[in-house]
Amino acid sequence: MPHPDVSPAAKSISRRLFLLVFRALGGMLLVLVGLMIIAAWGILGWTNSSPENIEPLLVYMLESHYQAQGSWEGIDTVFAYNPSAMVNYYRRGWNDTILLDDSGRVVLDGGSAQTPLVNQVYTIPPNQIHLSLKVKGQVVGELVFINRKFFEPLLVFFPIIGPFSVLSLSLVVLALIISLLLVRRVVSPLAGVIAAAQSVSRGNFSARVKSSGPSDLRVLIDSFNQMAESLESNERERRELFAVIAHELRTPLSVLRGRLEGIVDGIYPADDAHIAGALEETYLLGRLVEDLRLLALAEARQLHFDLKQVDLAGLGQRAVDLFEAEAAEKNIQLSFSASSEIAPLEADPQRMEQAIGNLIGNALRYIPDGGRVEISIHNLNEAEMGIVVCDNGPGVPEADLPHIFDRFWRGETSRTRLAGGSGLGLAIAKELVEAQGGRIFARNLESGGLEVTIAFPIPKN
Repeated sequence: MPHPDVSPAAKSISRRLFLLVFRALGGMLLVLVGLMIIAAWGILGWTNSSPENIEPLLVYMLESHYQAQGSWEGIDTVFAYNPSAMVNYYRRGWNDTILLDDSGRVVLDGGSAQTPLVNQVYTIPPNQIHLSLKVKGQVVGELVFINRKFFEPLLVFFPIIGPFSVLSLSLVVLALIISLLLVRRVVSPLAGVIAAAQSVSRGNFSARVKSSGPSDLRVLIDSFNQMAESLESNERERRELFAVIAHELRTPLSVLRGRLEGIVDGIYPADDAHIAGALEETYLLGRLVEDLRLLALAEARQLHFDLKQVDLAGLGQRAVDLFEAEAAEKNIQLSFSASSEIAPLEADPQRMEQAIGNLIGNALRYIPDGGRVEISIHNLNEAEMGIVVCDNGPGVPEADLPHIFDRFWRGETSRTRLAGGSGLGLAIAKELVEAQGGRIFARNLESGGLEVTIAFPIPKN
């Protein structure tokens, strides 16, 4: 669900997107209306520019009647029985015309042969529109238009432009309805994503968007939520990391400062014992800083690896030899075994030895005196070979197992700071192994203790 701060911003963005869509649709409607006005104006200009363009059907019907009859006899009935819509228009306009014969005498006045003008010579005024009626190239009469209305020609073309106009307006209404539905389905969720993105940019990594809308939009929302969740997790880890680093640095610094102040104030003598204690804390600080640098490079995949064919058995034996003195000091039994079936592995021998050493050092640190640590190298299955380090210590609570490879992780009981170490050993081992194509995991043994395994794919011949 969106963060409470996101909702008002989402509503504001949604309103702006609504207005944007409506402006686009309004623009479409205005363009359509403008095109219809231009078309109507063009029709009027064209039809009123010449009588032949005004009444093409009327001229055809009059000339056809004269050609068929050989005279204008019966012309007053030419529109009487024709139900056509266009002919109805001409019948209505018939009252505004005067039909003259070839001698200029009135044949029909307003469609009637019974007016005083009939059979009278008619002089056409200059302001009246008229056209000549011809049959076989000969002028047989004149048609004079009286009181003609400018917009009447549109009625002729209404059977063409009328359905087009109705269809266009219907499409606009349909587009509006569809757009409203799309706006409701697409714009509102998209506005939520934009508002949440703005909130995340301001540092509110808890912003989330409810998944809705079309499938592609849901994929976008889910991806955004995953990104926000990852950012929130990284920010939380960053703050925790800074807090832990500050704690880890503060302890040796406090010890070092206390010893040096005691020597300066004369509380402690400046002898080898007290100086050695202060020096020991500087070593601890140096190891912590170096571990942090190594871990940062490994996590950023910027650590250089010198890959070559590595004999894991010999590598494991050298790592064990380094810890024999420490194991003997704690009376811990340290054993090593390697299978002869292990194939050479392409890896960085120094980094691999460091990873194995971190696992052994971790085991020695957290098991009681008189315990045992077993290191074995063998094929785990048909696809993987592994380096396994197990001990008979207190193990790790099952709930904590997923966290033992986290930076600065220590359990509440067995893994306290009193055991020493920076809390980065297993995290560094994990990064070194995974960067070389392997994996690392841990489990509690049924007999007690912890087993940590480094696994690599068996090289193909």
